[in-house]
Amino acid sequence: MSATIDDIRVTLNGEPHCVPYGCTLAGLITAIDLDVRKIAVERNREIVPRSTYADVTLAPGDTLEIVHFIGGG
Repeated sequence: MSATIDDIRVTLNGEPHCVPYGCTLAGLITAIDLDVRKIAVERNREIVPRSTYADVTLAPGDTLEIVHFIGGG
């Protein structure tokens, strides 16, 4: 994602990241092409229930940790 004047800055897995103002957690997950069924998300040190991803609007300064589960044997 390239930054525009309407973007906000969040921290995603320890790295600065720009997202559009009003972006939801679900929108971010879609933009970075992750499978919602295979991730867990922490926002500002609190686990976000998967059922609320579309309702969580990101705010400037949010700190997000996204863990992607990979199956194997």
